[in-house]
Amino acid sequence: MSPLPTPEDFKAQIEAGVPGSVVTVIPNGSPSAQHSLLVDNDHARAVALFLRDHPDLRLDYCSLVTGVDWLDSETTEKVKVKKLVDGPDGSQQETEVEETRKTKRPGYLEAVYHLFSMDKKHGPVILRLRAANRTDQTNIPSLTPVWRSAEFQEREAFDLYGIVFDGHPDLRRILMWDGFVDFPMRKDYVPPADDPLAEVHP
Repeated sequence: MSPLPTPEDFKAQIEAGVPGSVVTVIPNGSPSAQHSLLVDNDHARAVALFLRDHPDLRLDYCSLVTGVDWLDSETTEKVKVKKLVDGPDGSQQETEVEETRKTKRPGYLEAVYHLFSMDKKHGPVILRLRAANRTDQTNIPSLTPVWRSAEFQEREAFDLYGIVFDGHPDLRRILMWDGFVDFPMRKDYVPPADDPLAEVHP
């Protein structure tokens, strides 16, 4: 079993091996510490081929593909700014005050791939691909042409989350019926009133 590079080494190795690619290390603070690599969509397939075919990596097996729905969110931070205030004698004086600033982040969808090497006996390496949003720009490239085991799992993420995998060989629903509307694993999904599970759905 050969040791895997650190996430930072992976980032450097990929960006050197796939010119123009952008890789961001996404830290995981849980005990598993399984950090992931967010790859830009324009180079995602080239990065996947690099990871699969590199002689030291040989990540030849995709064991899991799952979707993630990130809702719109708001972050709050306190910052110190300099302002002019009226002094006791009526003159204006510069002083440092603390302000609360709120930043809104639009929601988006992600596909997460868990990769292993059957040849080298190492893994997982976790890749993330991110859609521009969760409304009208939910496309990301399919990695099924690189790892055939991703085919049904990408279909499941399409069916349940609405992620559109460009280049997938057979992208259609796999669990829900063809006439079904909406995506039941989205965090804001509301079952129809005549659904027998409507009362138990969180």
